[in-house]
Amino acid sequence: MRHELEEVNVLASHYADKAISDAYSVLRSWKRRAEKGRASLRKPKLKRVYVRVKSTLRKVDGENVRITVKPYQYLTLSWSHTWFSPRVKGLELGEPVIKEDRVHLPFRYRLPWSTPLDYLAIDSNLYTLDAYDDEKFVTFSWRELYSLKFGMELKRGRIKSFASKHGRKGGKLMGKYSHRERNRVLDYVHKFVNKLLEMYPVKTFAVEKLDKQSMFQDADDKLSKEISRTVWRSIHRVLKYKAPLYGSLVKEVNPHLTSKSCPRCGWVSRKVGLFVVRGVVSPWTGN
Repeated sequence: MRHELEEVNVLASHYADKAISDAYSVLRSWKRRAEKGRASLRKPKLKRVYVRVKSTLRKVDGENVRITVKPYQYLTLSWSHTWFSPRVKGLELGEPVIKEDRVHLPFRYRLPWSTPLDYLAIDSNLYTLDAYDDEKFVTFSWRELYSLKFGMELKRGRIKSFASKHGRKGGKLMGKYSHRERNRVLDYVHKFVNKLLEMYPVKTFAVEKLDKQSMFQDADDKLSKEISRTVWRSIHRVLKYKAPLYGSLVKEVNPHLTSKSCPRCGWVSRKVGLFVVRGVVSPWTGN
């Protein structure tokens, strides 16, 4: 296959390697989701054609990148006058993705050379985030976020009733409020993570690798609604890609017995909630 492609284009073998790598990645992701019942048993299909450019086929010069398409044929892109230029200043360009109508330029943070020795163990609950910093216990309240999602849920229920009677107009209104809720939640999450990283820079954050779907199986209707309003994965995801800016790392751990284990000696209690948190911290004031 590589030999046949090289007869058409000398660089085809490089792009074929990335295509095979992406195909394996898609199949592995589909297999994991299918085994958990989250995806159809039908094999996944790519709906849009794209090409991922290897690092050896692109050359970065300041805020410009030159991509080799064919021998002595290049595609040059610049982000110097774009809206996101200040946000990616100092970041490293990843592997560009070329689609039929646009080009995606991913950027990444540089990881610290050494792993921070100081840990911050985090236990994610329904209304709080409980942490232990090797000296004291501290709690971040999520009540404001929970109230925001609860209020938007009530409003979305009324809009859904309206949308069922007004066709396209109702659908547009439903999409508008769903988009607004998502933006407000993400805004809260980013502010929360920023405050957490400012309070605890150069740390290794140990967070639980939670699975909502398995929680729903053992929960009643009331608890299922409360779990559906949580944003654990969003907070962990934002924390994971923002932590390197503060010289920190994020490590996901098995959540088994984390709520019953003492963060100091590792002793496991038979009672839930034995280790009482000694202070409540607001994500906005730090008091």
